[in-house]
Amino acid sequence: MPLQMNQEVFITCAVTGSGSTQDRSPHVPRSPKQIADSAIAAAKAGAAVVHCHVRDPETGAPSRDLALYREVTDRIREAEVDVVLNLTAGMGGDIVFGGVEAPLPPVAGTDMVGASERMAHVADCLPEICTLDCGTMNFAEADYVMTNTPGMLQAMGRMMTELGVKPEIEAFDTGHLWYAKQLVADGILEPDALVQLCMGVPWGAPNDMNTFLAMVNNVPESWTWSAFSLGRDQMAYVAAAVLAGGNVRVGLEDNLWLGKGVLAENYQLVERAVTIIETMGARVIGPEAVREKLRLTKRAPVAR
Repeated sequence: MPLQMNQEVFITCAVTGSGSTQDRSPHVPRSPKQIADSAIAAAKAGAAVVHCHVRDPETGAPSRDLALYREVTDRIREAEVDVVLNLTAGMGGDIVFGGVEAPLPPVAGTDMVGASERMAHVADCLPEICTLDCGTMNFAEADYVMTNTPGMLQAMGRMMTELGVKPEIEAFDTGHLWYAKQLVADGILEPDALVQLCMGVPWGAPNDMNTFLAMVNNVPESWTWSAFSLGRDQMAYVAAAVLAGGNVRVGLEDNLWLGKGVLAENYQLVERAVTIIETMGARVIGPEAVREKLRLTKRAPVAR
């Protein structure tokens, strides 16, 4: 497929993630206020979409606490700056196996729950977008498996569609795109799907250009896509994604550094992405344009 540069680009800021970065940088937000404040600053810097996890405010450990999600949502919705809210639905599918001679039962760190529980915060907060990790893979640590079975993905995908929340398909490898296309073919997801190409995450798709373009070439023309890579490659992938026709993601979930020896804040990573995009001759679009492009509806959370 010939390259066709994207002229109107939206930026997603992945604000905090669920990885073990909380003690590696003082800028990784933990509390709902810190997460919301960082998301709002990113929006002011040019991010049209903020992608949010929540963490235990004391320890920084990843959390699925509904009250934490609701506080983050309320704070972002009440802010003076507009932004598209994207909440993770990736938590609750983690298996950590025991030693190689006794892998079962799973050990500490395992967090496996049903589809309704994984989606409870989405049903309560009603973001415009939530993520759908479209496959199972060995994920970084040796005996940790990110588990998303076909049945789980079908159930969660139906819930998202029925709630009117746009799934952002998280594709960590080509097989994840293959199954995402099947979900569309089965009528579980809408035909104008949104996908995030997740490059360089051990042990998914490596972040070399051959693999990246193979991923891009497997995205249907009617879909909207974005891409990111990790660490030092984050900003290189801003340019690569725009050049290949896509949108971009930056943020502390994927990269802690602004430069050698300089720890970043989310808004600084967004500012750097804006500079790259505009220097390439493209335009950064805002949240209203993204809602129109993706057919999103901004709604208040469920009344309590």
